[in-house]
Amino acid sequence: MNQMLLVCQLSEQKVMTKAIIYCRVSTNNEEQQSSLKRQAMELEKLALKNKLQIIDIIEERASGYDIDRDGILKALDFFQANEATILLVQDDTRLGRGHAKIALLHQLRKLHVRIFSIQDSGELQLSEADEMVLEIVSIVEEFQRKLHNSKIRRGMKEAVKNGYRPQDNLRTHVGGGRAKKEVPINEIVRLRKMDLTFHDIAATLRGFGYDISKATVHRRYQQYRKEQNLENKGSEL
Repeated sequence: MNQMLLVCQLSEQKVMTKAIIYCRVSTNNEEQQSSLKRQAMELEKLALKNKLQIIDIIEERASGYDIDRDGILKALDFFQANEATILLVQDDTRLGRGHAKIALLHQLRKLHVRIFSIQDSGELQLSEADEMVLEIVSIVEEFQRKLHNSKIRRGMKEAVKNGYRPQDNLRTHVGGGRAKKEVPINEIVRLRKMDLTFHDIAATLRGFGYDISKATVHRRYQQYRKEQNLENKGSEL
């Protein structure tokens, strides 16, 4: 029975959601120092209550109006690397204040990070005003992206009119097996460096007559990166 219980406990630990604890105070005085420790202790209890695995406890002394904070940037690194999916804070003011808080909330949403707070005894509940601002920010960002991509497509069409030939950058498959589609890999790399999504790159190339899907663009780009990594490793030997 004890062995079975141990196996069940180990299995439960394997599927536990990973979380980061973030504590912040704005000054270095003794009272604020004790606040940091108190925040960490209470958040550890919140993690235990929700069966979360704590990856790191980040304590920071910095103004909430400052977005360039080592601690919060470290937390974002964990989320961007998919090493954790939940952030634990005392309340939303620990994330930041004013514009800094909205910017961080927006970035965390883009990374699909769930936020738990002591104040809400679970998932963070934002005010209607904050929710409205975040929605506006998302809409504006999406339209800016579309406008940026439209400018790029327009510039490429103008370049073609002036004699530019993207087909000269084609790489074709050589050898046995099923033939690959002709893909302008140099154009894919160039557009990717301009922050276009794979969906937008495929749409842009189809506008130039290439029968190419988002999946093909993504696959060829990943192949290109692997080839570049191999070449770089080879040159280091």
